[in-house]
Amino acid sequence: MKRRLVFSLGLLSCLLFSVQAFAIQYGDPKAGAEKFQDKGCVNCHREGGHSTVPTFPILAGQPSDYLVHALKQYKEGKRENPIMQGQASGLSESDIYDIAEYLSQQSTSLAIVPGIE
Repeated sequence: MKRRLVFSLGLLSCLLFSVQAFAIQYGDPKAGAEKFQDKGCVNCHREGGHSTVPTFPILAGQPSDYLVHALKQYKEGKRENPIMQGQASGLSESDIYDIAEYLSQQSTSLAIVPGIE
């Protein structure tokens, strides 16, 4: 009886944590497209994040969670780049999620190398 109770509680805990994982809020890609233009991101990273300049990374097709993480780090000063720190400082939380979602849905010209994750 005790084992069954412990097992049931463990299973319930796993279910609660998995439900929480699916509750992650994603941004609005349509709003992100507008914000990408309005906030000036397009000036360096080009339309849809398809930069052709080596100093400005290609953002198209990057995972949204990576982009959110990077933008938050720039905003908090944890990543050092004066241009990006200035740009990110003016972004709200919803701006960051919307722009990241928009960029993640763009096709990419980046090559995927087998075996490297």
